[in-house]
Amino acid sequence: MNAASPFPDSPVPDAVGRVLQEIRERVDVERIDRVWVFPPLIRGRREWGLVAVSALASEETQRTLFTARYSAELQGSGTSLEFEITAEGEVPPDRLPRVMDGVVRRSDLQLGDARETEIGGDREVYSALVEEHGGVKKPSGQEKEA
Repeated sequence: MNAASPFPDSPVPDAVGRVLQEIRERVDVERIDRVWVFPPLIRGRREWGLVAVSALASEETQRTLFTARYSAELQGSGTSLEFEITAEGEVPPDRLPRVMDGVVRRSDLQLGDARETEIGGDREVYSALVEEHGGVKKPSGQEKEA
């Protein structure tokens, strides 16, 4: 686990990394175009957050947008993490910046601006992002295959 979380006030510094790991299990990394990690909302020992993923759709001129909302809490016996990954729909890639801006404006989580990472289908780049957020980096070639 990476002790230097991008969110130093996070009570559960590996929450985003664990969510990114689950996304990696459900979405073929070679189709992932970009990832947006929003800063979490923190209240005491609990945090809520959002991760958004753009993946190539079946029609390669479109992107499928996935969102993963999570809540995590530091407890006496460890941590709890609950999340839901949802396919929101397909959009042309040039509309994604407006969509992300709308996510921030409409969110009941009062999110700040997301940190965008270009993945470009590169497994190593995605694994490094997972590791940066406290998740477990998989060795090359062990991510989900198409």
